[in-house]
Amino acid sequence: MRYLQNEAAPGAARKVLGNALRLSRECAGLSLGEAAGRLGVSSSKVSRIESGMHSPKERELPEFFGTYGITTPEEQGNLRELAAAAHRPTWWQPWSTVTPKYLQAVVSFEDMADRVRSFEPTYLHGLLQTPEYARALIERGRGSASTYDELVRFRAKRQEQFAASDKKLLCVVDEATLARSVGSAAIMRGQLQHLIDLTHNPRIQLRLAPLYDFDVHVELGPTTIFDFAGRLLPTIVFTEGYDGGLVIEDEAMVDRRVKAFDALAANSLDSHAMRRRLKAMLTTSRY
Repeated sequence: MRYLQNEAAPGAARKVLGNALRLSRECAGLSLGEAAGRLGVSSSKVSRIESGMHSPKERELPEFFGTYGITTPEEQGNLRELAAAAHRPTWWQPWSTVTPKYLQAVVSFEDMADRVRSFEPTYLHGLLQTPEYARALIERGRGSASTYDELVRFRAKRQEQFAASDKKLLCVVDEATLARSVGSAAIMRGQLQHLIDLTHNPRIQLRLAPLYDFDVHVELGPTTIFDFAGRLLPTIVFTEGYDGGLVIEDEAMVDRRVKAFDALAANSLDSHAMRRRLKAMLTTSRY
């Protein structure tokens, strides 16, 4: 568990590589200290590699192969590919100066995850926002007009990356977020219509946590769950704060939050009922 603000954060490719090397070390029956001794490096360096804070260069991998008994060409090839990906420039590199490091880490998890599950009780998830809603929200923060422009473009590119993938998104939308005005009435009407359209997207599952329902418990707070295919990574949970976010990897803590999220999703309105509620909002609300 680690609270991230604007310090360097482990990206998903590095974490996947580190996790794979850790599993190989454990399969070889080596402790962290034993592996470090045989590799001729410090225990802290091995620990940083396994946690994703540091990535070995491709020329260093043969040492790991020999020490951990990684002999098959397929497994070696997979690790070489991960190492190359860990050092490859990312699509969000052009926005690295305007986006906080913790957000870059979150986007890297989002890129590599097979499924993303999210509950946001304050504002809509970034992948659900219209450009107008996103701009109005971004302009509430600190920065110059040029910074706002770059952040809007970053969010649009993030949505474009998701749309081009085959990953799935399950979002529980708190009804309170739709009662919270952002920008103008016209912007909110456009956002409501956009959510209605998204309820027809087969890769996006939307749920609505209604107000005034005693069975809906939102104490979970802002939570995003990243599920990874196969054994790439264990499930990771991220919860955002005002000036940073908490990355949770502890198995018991992740399990509690996943169960709380699943209970919230089960007690929320499904996409069909949500669509009806959203249409009613468009015709009867102040928007």
